[in-house]
Amino acid sequence: MAREWEDLFITAAGAAGAAPATAEPVVAERRRGMFARLRENLRKTRQALGAEIQATLFEEVDDETWERLEEALIYADVGARTTAQVVGQLEREATEGGITGGEALSARLTELLAGIARVGEDRIDLRAKPTVILMAGVNGTGKTTTTGKLAHHLSRQLGHRVVLVAADTFRAAAVEQLELWAQRAGAEFVRGPAGTDPGSVAFDGVRTGLETGADVVIVDTAGRLHTQDDLMGELTKIRRVIGKQIPEAPHETLLTVDATTGQNGLRQAQLFAQAIEVDGLVLTKLDGTAKGGIALAIAGELGIPVKLIGVGEQLDDLRPFDAEDFARALIS
Repeated sequence: MAREWEDLFITAAGAAGAAPATAEPVVAERRRGMFARLRENLRKTRQALGAEIQATLFEEVDDETWERLEEALIYADVGARTTAQVVGQLEREATEGGITGGEALSARLTELLAGIARVGEDRIDLRAKPTVILMAGVNGTGKTTTTGKLAHHLSRQLGHRVVLVAADTFRAAAVEQLELWAQRAGAEFVRGPAGTDPGSVAFDGVRTGLETGADVVIVDTAGRLHTQDDLMGELTKIRRVIGKQIPEAPHETLLTVDATTGQNGLRQAQLFAQAIEVDGLVLTKLDGTAKGGIALAIAGELGIPVKLIGVGEQLDDLRPFDAEDFARALIS
């Protein structure tokens, strides 16, 4: 993606431990590789959209054009409301003479989709010490893996002292998985006995961060269905407990959404946002089967920015989200 990890975070100027700048040729090569990977993963959606766009290259843009494009965008999980907004704007511009064929349509569609994806603050503010990041999401969205990868990049690449907190006290495998990531990242690890109240583990984790002078504390919570009112209430409690030690914490709440779930991901985001304040999304499993448009639906309809995307299982497959590159990979 066009953004590097250093671009994702807001840090204090001249902070100690900041990672040295990466050589420009290395960065450029990494960006090209990541864009190629993302473009391949979104190939199915791009082909479906491209068929409708290319059909207009040598034909007049008419009512059928907009109907077919609308169908293609909805197929791509962009969502009915966002699709109507985009197609309506394109149609108005075509009427005014600004769009005359497929090439212009493709370019303008890419601009509009990128604009929709750019909402709110798409960076993560790390100026508080420690900065507390709360991870939430439905079971199976890759939340714990994302937590570990985020800790690894913060620690190994950016030089921050990190505490990982296993507040998923009911799934032993999640605790063990997170502990392995803590070891890889060189991060402090906080856990509690099986069945311990998640709020107490989160409390201990934040206290450890304060006592050790950590830069970032990342609290991994148990996966929960957005329809489970009691577990959603538990998540609210965890936030309250964290706030007892640092009133403005958690400073960042990230919601992981599985891109393959399509419009159900939008519903998940809606209900999580109602229960807790969600600052950003991590869109996972953009690995070839997802259509990708759900990122635009959530950003366009809920105003929640996508901050990270996962395009595979490897460590470097978690990357900062870039709206322009995402739109180009989806359309071009």
